[in-house]
Amino acid sequence: MTIELTNRQELILKIVKDEGPITGEQIAERLNLTRATLRPDLAILTMSGFLDARPRVGYYYTGKKGNQLISETLNKILVKDYKAVPVVIKEEASVYDAIVMMFLEDVGTLAVIKNKGILAGIVSRKDLLKAAIGKQNLQEIPISIIMTRMPNIITCQLDDPLVNVANKLIHYQIDSIPVVRPFDGLDGLEVVGRITKTTITKAFVELVNEKDI
Repeated sequence: MTIELTNRQELILKIVKDEGPITGEQIAERLNLTRATLRPDLAILTMSGFLDARPRVGYYYTGKKGNQLISETLNKILVKDYKAVPVVIKEEASVYDAIVMMFLEDVGTLAVIKNKGILAGIVSRKDLLKAAIGKQNLQEIPISIIMTRMPNIITCQLDDPLVNVANKLIHYQIDSIPVVRPFDGLDGLEVVGRITKTTITKAFVELVNEKDI
């Protein structure tokens, strides 16, 4: 397994290599970003072995390269250990129903399902906003009209390394990825969970065993 870093992750590595040990807050200041924005990147770099962290000290560069970073510990951090409960809505529901559910569940993405919990599509805040701008009755527009369909849906599976999923979140600039598995006897994928940026942050916090580095 190889790990491809984003430009921002490469920049974080350079900052830590040149100035470490350095806190997450200080890295955020160097990049003129918020600490919350950097948490997924720091989680990936720490879980991958590029960086290490010490409580009340900060991040430092490990000096590891290539295959040194592919460790048993990294491979054991799997989606199934951190997945959250999926937030789903049926494909026959209306755009209005989706807006209400998104508000009540306080999420940015809904998985749209059909019979037996099979993934039919994904709908985001942006999709709902575009629909709401029009003059149509939102209660009369089925969510299936505005949702993203396969094969344009980014998914992950239970045994995928969490670090790979984190990179998908950043690469595709999305807030959530549905966790799926093949459904016995039917074509399609069953929705069994979700991975969000909050999931990555939780894994990061558990990894370093300290909330404020």
